[in-house]
Amino acid sequence: MIIEIKVPTVGESISEVTIAKWLKKDGDYVQQDEILCEMESEKATFELNAEKPGVLKILAEEGATLNIGDVACTIDTDAAAPAGAPAASAAPAAAPAAENAPQAEAPPAAPAVNKGTIDIKVPTIGESISEVTLVKWLKQTGDYVERDEVVAEMESEKASFELPAEEAGVLKTLAKEGDTLNIGDVACQIDTAAPRPAGKAQPAPQQAAPAAKPVTQQAPVTSIPNDVKATPVAAAVIADKKVDPASIKGSGAHGKIMKDDVFSALSNPGVAIGQELFTRNERREKMSNLRKTVSRRLVEAKNTTAMLTTFNEVDMTNIMAIRSKYKETFKTAHGVNLGFMSFFTKAVCFALQEFPAVNAYIDGEELVYHDFCDISIAVSAPKGLVVPVIRNAESLGMADIEKKVVELATKARDNKLSMDEMTGGTFTITNGGVFGSLMSTPIINIPQSAILGMHKIQERPMAVNGQVVIRPMMYVALSYDHRIIDGRESVSFLVRVKDMLENPEQLLFGKDPVKALLKV
Repeated sequence: MIIEIKVPTVGESISEVTIAKWLKKDGDYVQQDEILCEMESEKATFELNAEKPGVLKILAEEGATLNIGDVACTIDTDAAAPAGAPAASAAPAAAPAAENAPQAEAPPAAPAVNKGTIDIKVPTIGESISEVTLVKWLKQTGDYVERDEVVAEMESEKASFELPAEEAGVLKTLAKEGDTLNIGDVACQIDTAAPRPAGKAQPAPQQAAPAAKPVTQQAPVTSIPNDVKATPVAAAVIADKKVDPASIKGSGAHGKIMKDDVFSALSNPGVAIGQELFTRNERREKMSNLRKTVSRRLVEAKNTTAMLTTFNEVDMTNIMAIRSKYKETFKTAHGVNLGFMSFFTKAVCFALQEFPAVNAYIDGEELVYHDFCDISIAVSAPKGLVVPVIRNAESLGMADIEKKVVELATKARDNKLSMDEMTGGTFTITNGGVFGSLMSTPIINIPQSAILGMHKIQERPMAVNGQVVIRPMMYVALSYDHRIIDGRESVSFLVRVKDMLENPEQLLFGKDPVKALLKV
């Protein structure tokens, strides 16, 4: 029998992968679960495993780009194993002989390892994290668990993580779901002396991991099912509003759910979401550590800063023309789309170097200035708002910025951001326009002194050279701490950002392209 080995699903937004290296050759006899090749997606490397033992036939060469679901190779399971090849498993060979044998209850197997009863403690997950919340037990008291099997989900202020079993044995849970535990507290115990239950097979030693484990680990509690295709923004809104994705008809390619589909479902609850919205039921949910942290910091920002907001509007005609003309060339050359964020990030970096107070913060009675631009990008993740940082953005090109934005946004959606990736930052950019916001007053991300708000691009009639023309316009807002940034600086900063966005050639050479070209 010839079976096809296809490229597995490795992430919600990943549509294609590249074969990095074949670890087996065409014609090799491979065992079940043996690693065949290494593949790379945009953000991770993973392994492709043999689903059955047999002779391998390679269909795609190293360096080939495959779509999810494409056949990478086939395995002839009827082919005989070569002399000297290890048997796949002793159990299958013995099975036919035992088919007609009387059924007898097998005695419990010996314990995997006997270390007595061991404590499973909350691990250290970050220098500044002192407590976590137990979100969900995946195993219950009395369950027999294998070593490294995930027994619980936990979350800290900034990220979710899994608690694995340190040894095989019978589990006893000590903490309850929703409990707050300190680092080092005992969450559960495992009796390693307990015998393995009858019928529970011992895991194969050094068995290869599932094909896409690096990027398809257990999804967060609030994520949408893997078989539902949605854009990142649509997925974030679905998780935040708790919309049933099965009730939304996607308008994108192959039925993909777009953000407008979700907004349409929310505006027509009787049709899109279901009858439960017509009830008068109430429910209480404990705030997550992340939500409590965001709430505390937002109130702190309002209470400790003299915050003002200044507005302007940007004509996006030239940027949109550049993106339309070069988007395919840019993607071919760099492997990422040319988005708006790279234009705004570059414009902000130039303006911050011209107005250093906007890139500074107050520390007691001192002002701390930065000669670098660490730009925080606000991302709406399934569990709440996170603000990962692009380090030294002033030294990065447009492609590098776009790659970093994709990397950080993907990690945020998968709850894989590290503490280092979310700390620091000298200035923040937030884009409410992806959710349809036309104008807003963003709140400062303390201890920073300013934040730029992007909004929806809206076609409006504008007066240009005495003529009324329709232009794609975006309102931009700069919220700033008036204690350190004067009105003149804030307005001038925002005007400089506007000027660079409306004349994007300046983003290549700075505010004086002629002078820069003469220096080259």
